[in-house]
Amino acid sequence: MTLSVFTDEYFMKEALKEALKASDLDEIPIGAVVVSKGRIIARAHNLTEQLHDVTAHAEMLAITAAANFLSGKYLEGCTLFVTLEPCVMCAGAIHHAHFECIVWAADDEKRGFNTYNSSILHPKTTFSKGLMAEESRQLLQEFFRKKR
Repeated sequence: MTLSVFTDEYFMKEALKEALKASDLDEIPIGAVVVSKGRIIARAHNLTEQLHDVTAHAEMLAITAAANFLSGKYLEGCTLFVTLEPCVMCAGAIHHAHFECIVWAADDEKRGFNTYNSSILHPKTTFSKGLMAEESRQLLQEFFRKKR
């Protein structure tokens, strides 16, 4: 077993870097990283506009990249760090991927899965929220302020 010298804050900062990449592409600034055995095995950011694909959320793209990296559809033992609470679609994919844990920064009070039903996640999946929430919220607010 590999022990990570990195903290949850380090991994969330990496997810925030992905969110900044999305913002640079005029995408909603959400980023995600998947961590296995203390190292990042996948990273992604929203690409819904670039790909003309409503399913191209950061979480979905990170799940696909992680599954490809591990050559398997189950991501047991993996943690997903994401800058915004996943939507119901992403929570469903997270459920089917069997993540060990999800850590998100800011709550999504309008579309977050937790507003609908927190039992969408796999029964063995734990979650933590609020890590670097203010940084994520500021990034999102700045993005939407520029849009208006």
